[in-house]
Amino acid sequence: MNDAPLVIDVTGLNKYFGPKHVVKDFALQVRQGEIYGFLGPNGSGKTTSIRMLCGLLTPDSGQGTCLGFDVLREAPKIKREVGYMTQRFSLWEDMTVRENLNFVAQMFEMPNRRRAVDDTLSRIGIAERADQLAGALSGGWKQRLALGACLLHEPRLLLLDEPTAGVDPKARRDFWTQIHALAKQGISILVSTHYMDEAERCHRLAYIAYGTVLVKGTSDEVIAHQSLSTWTVTGPDLVGLEDALEHRAGVAHVTPFGNALHVVGTDAESLREAIAPFRADPRFKWLQSAATLEDVFIHLMPTTADGRQ
Repeated sequence: MNDAPLVIDVTGLNKYFGPKHVVKDFALQVRQGEIYGFLGPNGSGKTTSIRMLCGLLTPDSGQGTCLGFDVLREAPKIKREVGYMTQRFSLWEDMTVRENLNFVAQMFEMPNRRRAVDDTLSRIGIAERADQLAGALSGGWKQRLALGACLLHEPRLLLLDEPTAGVDPKARRDFWTQIHALAKQGISILVSTHYMDEAERCHRLAYIAYGTVLVKGTSDEVIAHQSLSTWTVTGPDLVGLEDALEHRAGVAHVTPFGNALHVVGTDAESLREAIAPFRADPRFKWLQSAATLEDVFIHLMPTTADGRQ
C-alpha cells in the first residue's frame, strides 16, 4: 500500500460558506487502492472536505491534486472520474433496478449501455432483482443499487457519505466486503462513518472536528496518538458510579459499554489516584484495558464556544 501512487495530495484547503469557515487548512494524502475513513461529529466538515477532494466543491484556497488534476482549476475533470454515494437513497423509486442503471448510464453518455448495465448488475449481485421497482427494495438492496450506480462509469475514486446508515448488520458486512474487493482492484475510496467497527475496516482515518483535522493515521496510530489510559469496571449501580467518577480530577470521561463502564484519563497516574477509593470497594471489579477507537472518538469530541458537542 505504501508503494502505491498518490491519487490525492492536497494541502491548505479552506472553504467558507458566507462568514462561516467550514474547513480550515485541510491536508491529506491518499494512495491508490486505499480506503480512507472520515470520523467526526455532525457538522464537523467531513462531507465538505470530501467533496472538495472529489471536485464536487471548489476550495476557496489551498493547493493540490486529485487523480492527477488540480483541485482548484480542474474540478470538472475530477468529477468524471468519481462515483458519489450519498447517505439517503437518491435514485428513482418508481423505476426498476435496470431502468435506474440505464438512466444513469445515459446521463454519463456511456457507449454500450446495455452491456455496462448487465455487467454492473452482476458485479454487485443484484441481477435477479433487475426488474423489481427500486422503491420496493429493502435498505440493503437499495444500498447495493446505489453502489452499482456509482460504479457504472468505472470511476477511479469512490466517495461514500455515511453509506450504511439505516441498514441491518448483515447488509453492512456484505457492503464492506464489496468495498474491500473494489479497493483490491485499485479503486480509492473515501468514506465518512459514525460506526467504529467500520472505521476499523479502513486502511487509514482522519478525525475532523469543526473544520480542523485533529488526528490522522491508521486505527492503531490514532489510538496511540492520544495516549489514553483506560480502566473497565463492572458491578452493581454503575449509573451511580458513573455520576461519582465523571467529575473527579484525573478522569477525562466515563462511558457505558454494555454491562461495564470505560473510565478514561489522559494521565495514567492521575487516573489511578482518581479511581483508587472506588477500587477498594469489593462490589466492583476493575481491569486496566487498552483504549478503543470509540474511547478516542468520545475523547476528541470537542466543546465549541457555543456549547455544541
